[in-house]
Amino acid sequence: MLDIATELNRWVEEGRDFAVATVVAVGGSAPRGPGAALAVDAEGTAIGSVSGGCVEGAVYDRCVQALEDGETVLERFGYSDDDAFAVGLTCGGVLEVMVTPVRADAPDRAVFAAALAAAARGETAAVARVSRGPAELLGRALFVRPDGS
Repeated sequence: MLDIATELNRWVEEGRDFAVATVVAVGGSAPRGPGAALAVDAEGTAIGSVSGGCVEGAVYDRCVQALEDGETVLERFGYSDDDAFAVGLTCGGVLEVMVTPVRADAPDRAVFAAALAAAARGETAAVARVSRGPAELLGRALFVRPDGS
């Protein structure tokens, strides 16, 4: 996500609603690794990439859906022997992508704002996000600075 952090930080400063899709796991061969991200704002503007094109359209649509319903989801994309027409990676790999809406009025927006501002300034920090567990916790984030705060 670092490659789009500066632009996302600008979106936060402008008060835009957006959804961000982040690769959280990769299996086998995949064009982009964990941390790769695609974001879509409420106007339909997209930045970033999760797959170099293989599943971008499906992920874009899932971001739009997340903006509409406010739900964080974990999606799996991969080659399917069962469905030749399923959205997947032609390289045979598997991507797990977490799609999270980031609305201007959301309580956890402050976490994203702090993390994106730090990344845009080139500061060292970490963000931990819940990608497994109870649905109500999916996508929750914790921002941690080098001093542990």
